[in-house]
Amino acid sequence: MGNLQNNYSPEEKVGILKRHLVDREPVSKICDELNLQPTIFYRWQQEFFENGAKVFHKKGEYRQKRNEEKIKALQNKLQEKNEVLAELMEDHVRLKKSLGEV
Repeated sequence: MGNLQNNYSPEEKVGILKRHLVDREPVSKICDELNLQPTIFYRWQQEFFENGAKVFHKKGEYRQKRNEEKIKALQNKLQEKNEVLAELMEDHVRLKKSLGEV
C-alpha cells in the first residue's frame, strides 16, 4: 500500500477503517504504520459513514434521487446561462444604440 491518500483503493480504505472500527486498533497505531495523516483517516471515516446508507437503498430510489439532483443542478446551470445571455443582449442593444444602429 502507498502512503498518499490517492494511492489507496476504496477496498483498501475500507480495510484500514475496519482495522479501527472492528478490530479496535488505535488510529494512532494505524496511521503510524501506514505513514498516514490522522486527518485523512478521519475524512475517510466520515465519507464512509455519510455514504454507507446508500448500500441499503433500493437501486431505483437511489437512481431517482441522483437523477433529481442532476436535474436540479442542470436547471440551475441553465438559469445562470439565461441570466448571462440576457445581460449580454442588454449590452449589445446599448452598444448598437450608442453607435446609432438602432
